[in-house]
Amino acid sequence: MRNTNFLTLFHNFTSNRPNIRFFTNLYFITFSIFLCSLFYFLGLWHNSTTTTTTISATGYTDTANTICSNSNITSSSSIDIDFQAHHFIPDPPPTAARVPHIPPCDPTFSEYTPCEDSKRSLKFPRSKLIYRERHCPSPDEIIRCRIPAPHGYQSPPRWPASRDWAWYANVPHKELTVEKKNQNWVRFEKDRFEKDRFRFPGGGTMFPRGASAYIDDIGKLINLRDGSVRTAIDTGCGVASWGAYLLSREILTVSFAPRDTHEAQVQFALERGVPALIGVIATLRLPYPSRAFDIAHCSRCLIPWGHYDGVYLTEVDRILRPGGYWILSGPPINYQRHWKGWERSRESLKDEQDGIENVAKSLCWKKLVQKEDLAIWQKPTNHIHCKLQQKIFKNRPLCEAQDPDTAWYTKLDTCLTPLPEVNDIKEVGGGRLANWPERLTSIPPRISSGSLKEITAETFNEDTQLWKKRVAYYKTLDPQLAERGRYRNLLDMNSYLGGFAAALVDDPVWVMNVVPVEAEINTLGAIYERGLIGTYQNWCEAMSTYPRTYDFIHGDSVFSLYQNRCNMEDIVLEIDRILRPQGSVILRDDVDVLVKVKSIADAMQWDTRITDHEEGPYQRQKILVAVKEYWTAPPPNQIDQSKS
Repeated sequence: MRNTNFLTLFHNFTSNRPNIRFFTNLYFITFSIFLCSLFYFLGLWHNSTTTTTTISATGYTDTANTICSNSNITSSSSIDIDFQAHHFIPDPPPTAARVPHIPPCDPTFSEYTPCEDSKRSLKFPRSKLIYRERHCPSPDEIIRCRIPAPHGYQSPPRWPASRDWAWYANVPHKELTVEKKNQNWVRFEKDRFEKDRFRFPGGGTMFPRGASAYIDDIGKLINLRDGSVRTAIDTGCGVASWGAYLLSREILTVSFAPRDTHEAQVQFALERGVPALIGVIATLRLPYPSRAFDIAHCSRCLIPWGHYDGVYLTEVDRILRPGGYWILSGPPINYQRHWKGWERSRESLKDEQDGIENVAKSLCWKKLVQKEDLAIWQKPTNHIHCKLQQKIFKNRPLCEAQDPDTAWYTKLDTCLTPLPEVNDIKEVGGGRLANWPERLTSIPPRISSGSLKEITAETFNEDTQLWKKRVAYYKTLDPQLAERGRYRNLLDMNSYLGGFAAALVDDPVWVMNVVPVEAEINTLGAIYERGLIGTYQNWCEAMSTYPRTYDFIHGDSVFSLYQNRCNMEDIVLEIDRILRPQGSVILRDDVDVLVKVKSIADAMQWDTRITDHEEGPYQRQKILVAVKEYWTAPPPNQIDQSKS
């Protein structure tokens, strides 16, 4: 017991004696009250002898002596307190203010196409239609304002209704309704609510019975139903009825025409929900890779195919897939029947057809059939026989040391683009493609052959699965993308292998896949080998399309690619130009880059937010989701009053 702690003994002693425990607690409470009272009175005494400080009107003043010597001042005396600020921080400079809104353009710019501007085009030669090609503004000519939609603009009807009609206010041009009245291109009418609109009967210059019947006629000559034909190009497309009616046959068509006297023909196509671009065959290659299209089509497109040593048909050969078809209707086909209506002589039309036939032979094409108003030629599947023919006749040399997929401001040439080498006459140059829809997920021949560096079959399959996951995530971020039918025209600004478009193939949309010319690897050929469509583009320049082309625009690392090449604001302004009111944008990029983009988008008065990567918040790459607000130009009478 010697080592037992004293406190333990005390506790045991008190715990066994209730009376003693009661008095112990009483002593403890009394002692605590005594100590608290003692320190309280000590504090009062200490404060009474300490110098006090009061606030005066001029600042802080020591008043201890004054209080002691002046008995007239009592504790109830009032003191005036000055709360005015005596130190001021200067206003921030104007550059530190909030980002101003980028102003709207004048309403006259509502259909502005920067690189196909009609006034600028007049500075260039008319020969070979050079003035109709792309001629973009210089840096000091770029306008930095937001393109307005025309007054009364409405969201287009949903597909497939949009194929057949469009709002007049969206494309307020009646010229084609008069000029092409007898050809059933487009008609002006009022709906049951007396709203002005256009109706597209599906007619064309060479298919007065309608595009669908015309396509049926083609289908009797070549197979359009087994999936071997998936991609097509329509030169001089009009309002793109041919491409519009091919969509129901699972054939995806790029329609193009220049911005010329047929006012707004490409704009009508886009309003209908049909893929189209402004373009012309003149002196430059079309912005597509070699071996891209299963069919090329011209229905009275007025292109002089037999002129200039056949350079235009040679370009068609470059972009046609091995075994692909060229379809021609209109002058000079069946001139024996139509020469009077075309107001041309039999001799001139015969000379024109002979010229086309000679060029086709020099390209080693085979004429499959000419029936009534249709003529169809077929490109060979390889160039084994063609090379032997060239050695004998020497009428069209093969191109040498030239990348056939380079097609951005690349000059046309009259040489024949050679197909990739084969070992057997039955092989297809560049590789045989699977029929649609298997083509979408089959390994593109450009990848399986090793033509695209560092891209393997495994890379392709992983990319396909990755974009399925990403698009599913996008639909949780943008309910409009998830709503079936809400969007129709989509743009992917940096497509890589087309995984974004492939993930949306079951939705009622089409995607224009863009491969930037600055991309490290030119993958547009592989995109076409998947049965998808696209074009080349330098995003430091405007796209060859009208304002309000797309419902939805997607961009993967676009701004990182261009941040040291051109003004970021110009790219955002271009997105705003080609995006429809209430359309959406999803951009994925480095977080620092997206913060800068968001500040510009806010100045556009977009509704923006930055959200996490689909893998979670710890990824440096983030996602910007934005919606363009609905706004239009003011009514014409207000514009006139403001100018007067």
